Amino acid sequence: MSADTLLEELGVSGLGEVDEPAFSGLAERHRRELHVHCYRMLGSFEDAEDTVQETFLRAWRRRETFEGRSTFRAWLYRIATNACLDLLATCRPEPAAGGEVPWLQPYPDRLLDELPAGDADEPETVAVARETIELAYLVAVQHLAPRPRAVLILRDVLGWPAKDVAELLGDSVNSVNSALQRARAGMREHLPADRQDWNGGEEDAGTRELVRRYTDASVATDVGGLAALLRDDVRCSMPPTPGLHVGRDAVVNDWIESGFEDMKHLRAVLTSVNRQPAVAFYLRRKREGAYLPLTIDVLRVTGGAITEIVTFHADRFPGLGLPERLPADGAE
Repeated sequence: MSADTLLEELGVSGLGEVDEPAFSGLAERHRRELHVHCYRMLGSFEDAEDTVQETFLRAWRRRETFEGRSTFRAWLYRIATNACLDLLATCRPEPAAGGEVPWLQPYPDRLLDELPAGDADEPETVAVARETIELAYLVAVQHLAPRPRAVLILRDVLGWPAKDVAELLGDSVNSVNSALQRARAGMREHLPADRQDWNGGEEDAGTRELVRRYTDASVATDVGGLAALLRDDVRCSMPPTPGLHVGRDAVVNDWIESGFEDMKHLRAVLTSVNRQPAVAFYLRRKREGAYLPLTIDVLRVTGGAITEIVTFHADRFPGLGLPERLPADGAE
């Protein structure tokens, strides 16, 4: 919606005349896509939520500065991007030496689905394109310095012109173009080599079958069966717990050393996270008489094998909309 159309709809000459309920209603239309934008910048679901709230607060306080030279949506994106840059400048460490991102958190697909479906070139659709919301992309983005990161997301994900990005950052077009080249080079360095083979379509039958076999083998604590599903160069991590395991042998050895084979009474719930298949595991607790959340594995599948497993702790279950517990066998 253009600025003129927006103000005409409200019957005012400027946002300074709009009361707080009306302003909140305008801003709320863009909450989900702004949240995804902040999440992509920050890698943390919770930090993104805080930053969107900060964005709305800044927007309300600065509403009189909206001059109508851009859309209201673009104006909010500018405020959100600067709020993310402010946060990154004050309290975000560098990724770990091994490439781990300890603050990485999952994003539930059910919330991504809140954005309306539309043509491939519509802003809301572009904002949650699978190839730019998967965990491998999020991890690679987190290795970029904040300003090149913002340039990459605004230019390559949201499709902003270089002139608009330069205006947002208070930079020249040449500086923006240079930052974009550096950011793209950084992404090539940190993205998995096979990622270009992973298209943005729906999961095929082969992937669903692979996930089913992974689930069955996990519930049975069948390490050998799991190993057969992994690619030779599989990667496994569990943010925020330190430790990145690379290669089938390293991953399997870690499972054995952690006592996975001795873990009995598991149940699983299939879900999807960051547009990737995921399996939530529950462990039976005799005292509670139920299966309680344990971990959730988010899988990346390439060429019929599991290429990466990112495991999150039980504290992520509520935000992903997963059950708090599953009834024990024989329970009502």
